[in-house]
Amino acid sequence: MIAIIQRVSEASVTIDGTIHGSIGNGFLVLLGVTHTDSTEDVEWLGKKIIGLRVFGDEEGKMNLDLTAVKGDILLISQFTLHASTKKGNRPSFIEAARPEVAVPLYEQMIGFLEKELGKTIACGKFGADMKVSLLNDGPVTIIIDSKNRI
Repeated sequence: MIAIIQRVSEASVTIDGTIHGSIGNGFLVLLGVTHTDSTEDVEWLGKKIIGLRVFGDEEGKMNLDLTAVKGDILLISQFTLHASTKKGNRPSFIEAARPEVAVPLYEQMIGFLEKELGKTIACGKFGADMKVSLLNDGPVTIIIDSKNRI
């Protein structure tokens, strides 16, 4: 499972011309699920996302996590994070999980993050044509792969 986490001042996702989810201060998380991912990946990655200390403290140092700044999350499923570009110029998405595997894990991530944060998170819609807008704060962008834990 791969997550691209962007610290944002604001972010939103629009589907069919309507805002489906939006946040202020917090994280825009793009989540890619592969066929070998499991609940263990959801929990490990979810804890890492919530615990990332990338928000400024009173001295301006990146020292605070999402809960300390009462930040929100906008979670977007994005199978293209598992693109392989080794051959040619057309990406292969063979490593991306099929919907029957990816949807339950995406939903588990939503539930895990909501439980740990104690509030609803904003989300996209799996498989939809989404327009994502953000104001990256910093910019700060972190990539975490649950298969690279060491």
